Amino acid sequence: MNKKHFSLIVAGATFLLFAISSTGSLSAQEPQGPQAEAPPPVAVKPAPTPRAGAGEKVIVPAGTRVGVVLQNGISTRSAKPGDSVYLETSFPITIANRIVIPVGSYLRGELIAAKRPGRIKGRGEFRMRLNTLIFPTGYTVDLNAAPRSADSGARETMDSEGKVSGPGDKAKDAGTIATTSAEGAAIGAIAARTPKGAGIGAGIGAAVGLAAVLLTRGPEAEMPRGSTMDVVFERPLVLDGSQIQFTNLGQLPPVVQPSVRRPDDRDRLY
Repeated sequence: MNKKHFSLIVAGATFLLFAISSTGSLSAQEPQGPQAEAPPPVAVKPAPTPRAGAGEKVIVPAGTRVGVVLQNGISTRSAKPGDSVYLETSFPITIANRIVIPVGSYLRGELIAAKRPGRIKGRGEFRMRLNTLIFPTGYTVDLNAAPRSADSGARETMDSEGKVSGPGDKAKDAGTIATTSAEGAAIGAIAARTPKGAGIGAGIGAAVGLAAVLLTRGPEAEMPRGSTMDVVFERPLVLDGSQIQFTNLGQLPPVVQPSVRRPDDRDRLY
């Protein structure tokens, strides 16, 4: 065998090996058998959905009135500035047909002034300020509000600045003096059996009545638990929309009828 034949044999063997190798590689890459269906589409992972109300700001305007129920009684007999006041909303507040403050939300405040009635003049008075609003979900916001009207079931009054004043007692004082004067006159007339004795007795009775008035305080200013009030927001209230997505819109708290103080009740604690 000469060199030329040997070179041809080597070249042929090399080509055959290359062809076999290429065929095997293509067979490994191509799917086996006929393709009856298209390959399944690749699932696209959805983008995360933003939470409802995310970034939204809901503004409750200044001047909004909210009906509330007092949860702890207040009396100038023991009240002092700094004492806590607790209330609960009894009616929902809506913005654009959406409840933004549901029934059963809580308000917390404090007394900023409290004064007992005097023995000669002056009425019992107290004033409160509401600082915090707590939603049933626990969402809490700062508040600047004060009551504007109240129903305590008694004779207390509330002015335009939220000051609660107890009833006056001038008629009661005058009645006390008149009654003791008449009783003293009757006793003096019986004892002395003369008009002069009646006059002396009347003077003594009047002095006793005046002493009773001077030693007795007037009626305290009181608001028992269950008293209802209207609270007014004194500045806009900005709420986070994502925090007021309520699934439970709350329930009206049980109605507790405030106790009614008798008109002739007086504080005998000196």
